[in-house]
Amino acid sequence: MKFDMNKMLREAQRMQDELAKAQEDAKKEIVEATAGGGMVTVKANGAGELVDITIDPRAIDPDDPELLADMVLAAVNEALRSAQGLMQSKMSGLLPGDLGGLLPGA
Repeated sequence: MKFDMNKMLREAQRMQDELAKAQEDAKKEIVEATAGGGMVTVKANGAGELVDITIDPRAIDPDDPELLADMVLAAVNEALRSAQGLMQSKMSGLLPGDLGGLLPGA
């Protein structure tokens, strides 16, 4: 099988375009996570950017600020994990395992 550099470059450009579109699509999608039984809600987009944090006033205990901090941290981490999962699901299938048979011997 003959190696076709032009075909490989076209395929690479197509894949780059598809990846960019998937990233843009994911950025428009929002994931949500809660902690403390819903006392803290965090929303993030598929790009991993936090877009909203909501704290129920009942979660604010001046005698226990560490609990609120823990709930916020837990919700943020879960939202970011969900955003990462969203991005991975958008990207899966866009990169063929053998690069579409473009490499010699593939």
